Amino acid sequence: QLETLEQEEQECLETSPHPTEKSTHMVSHQNGMTVTKTLHEGQAEPQCQSFSYSQAELRGLLLEGTSLLLLRVLARRQTVPPGLVFPAINTEGHLCTSSY
Repeated sequence: QLETLEQEEQECLETSPHPTEKSTHMVSHQNGMTVTKTLHEGQAEPQCQSFSYSQAELRGLLLEGTSLLLLRVLARRQTVPPGLVFPAINTEGHLCTSSY
């Protein structure tokens, strides 16, 4: 049984005059998972948002690394089972679904 314990993503945009840095930190805990999004634009104070999800909401969660692995397996088998849908977390840190 594979489980994501912690994941971090970071994106930097070097644009003039205000470079932008976005980061997402996901950490699993006893009750579920907490997702923290941070946006830092230029010299402005960083903006942070946190979202928490229960274990029940996350059952079958498909994060980025798992999604890539699943896509490789599906490509190798050259088939996609009908109605293949998983819970996922979108770029804003909200729970959504991922359909194949």
